[in-house]
Amino acid sequence: MERESMEFDVLVVGGGPAGLSAAIRIKQLAQEKGQEINVCLIEKGSEIGAHILSGAVMDPRAITELFPDWKERGAPLDTAVAHDRVLFLSREGATEVPHWAMPDTLKNEGNYIVSLGLVARWLGEQAEALGIEIYPGFAGAEVLYDEQGRVTGVATGDMGRGRDGEPGPNFQPGMALLAKYTLFAEGCRGHLGKQLEEKFKLREGVDPQTYGIGIKELWEVKPEKFEKGLVLHSAGWPMNPDTYGGGFMYHYGENLVSVGLVVGLGYTNPHLSPFEEFQRYKTHPAIKGVFEGAKRIAYGARAIAAGGLQSLPKLTFPGGALIGDDAGFLNAARIKGSHAAIKSGMLAGEAAFEALAAGRAQDELSAYPAAYRQSWLFDELYRARNFKPYMAKGLWLGTLLYGIDQKLFGGKAPWTLHNTADHTKLKKAADCPKIDYPKPDGVLTFDRLSSVFLSSTNHEEDQPCHLTLKDASVPVRINLAEYDAPEQRYCPAGVYEIVKEEAGPRLQINAQNCVHCKTCDIKDPTQNIVWVVPQGGEGPIYAQM
Repeated sequence: MERESMEFDVLVVGGGPAGLSAAIRIKQLAQEKGQEINVCLIEKGSEIGAHILSGAVMDPRAITELFPDWKERGAPLDTAVAHDRVLFLSREGATEVPHWAMPDTLKNEGNYIVSLGLVARWLGEQAEALGIEIYPGFAGAEVLYDEQGRVTGVATGDMGRGRDGEPGPNFQPGMALLAKYTLFAEGCRGHLGKQLEEKFKLREGVDPQTYGIGIKELWEVKPEKFEKGLVLHSAGWPMNPDTYGGGFMYHYGENLVSVGLVVGLGYTNPHLSPFEEFQRYKTHPAIKGVFEGAKRIAYGARAIAAGGLQSLPKLTFPGGALIGDDAGFLNAARIKGSHAAIKSGMLAGEAAFEALAAGRAQDELSAYPAAYRQSWLFDELYRARNFKPYMAKGLWLGTLLYGIDQKLFGGKAPWTLHNTADHTKLKKAADCPKIDYPKPDGVLTFDRLSSVFLSSTNHEEDQPCHLTLKDASVPVRINLAEYDAPEQRYCPAGVYEIVKEEAGPRLQINAQNCVHCKTCDIKDPTQNIVWVVPQGGEGPIYAQM
């Protein structure tokens, strides 16, 4: 069946803060100048915000630029940060960092604790009010090009194919969405973004991107345990000092506490399980008291692009650009990315509007990277550029060196350190100690499957598996033999399972559990796993995350 097609001036792929802000900014400028520009935004989640997961503490700087009257418009930035705490944890103890000694990147005066999913939904409402066409449940599955190799849009995924890839009785082919400019805002490790980086060699001359996995739960706690506006960050236990990461706990709304752990995916021990590390984190004496008598109401996980300035790819190519975390605009030192996503989307939107107003199409939006280099966003990322490379040296040495970098040089030391790809760092299983994780108690600590249930994840089973293997023999022949099948542990949703049969072990992929975190695509030591989009509208539904 032939694809139907629709044409737009601008197509935005992804309905997170970056994509929505880009679309909004274009429409704002068009209204100011009295021009008609049609903008379409597609989102693979079942609704705007369904796949959005973040801590989250939000710097309002960018959203204030986008909507100076966001308070009057009812933006869901309701809980101002009232108090910052930073703890260094040992197995039983906790040492609090005095406020004067805290790096400025961890001070949150003027920021807000938010549900980023609710912020995205609000941005979606503002976008629709401006006349932007929003299509949730449509996954961008393929980049489309013209004869000159310029990006002309995307094709959405087919619906109704069986597990064998053949069309079923309810088959519907995807649509071709064509545009003069296409902005890719898929979030961290976007699968179309990966293809664009390869086709246009966008990573030539820059460092590999590095990542963390953030695992988060949302709890409703007793009023006497609740400290509205408290932002707590921690480093140290349960992870070894040589493993980058840290915990967080944010009190916001009415008796809501989001608690989570970020584990850098550059860890070396293949026996490590980020999910189990997070469950252990909640048992620390300085943490667990908050959850006495509390109720866990949501769970999710998402990869985080943490490489910073030196890991940003070239942002543009003929016909489009990468924005938000599809490029890697996150400040790992601040543990914040939403303000950077919004700002990058605005800058790209402004460049796209200028090009359309000048009658151009499918060229490179060179005004976007030029504007970025003149913006506060570049300055912020430049000052934090050495954070991740320093922390890769270990917790104590990294903290000392980064402290010197910030306090003595103000983030402007005359050197820039470099990043290494996470998948290259795993050691062989035989060379690493096994880690004995305690069994979950079902009260404070939980297993993967009960957690995935809380994410409302759903995939139609009779469809092609969206977790693809370049070589089906590699999981057993290499990953199991050399690394003890680390995909069983780095996946926070129980997707990967080694099944032992008479004919020998095999990898079973429970794709219906996938929460779209992208960790497998990042951490697989052989880079054999390739994440592609399932049917549109599937995956988690993060109602409040």
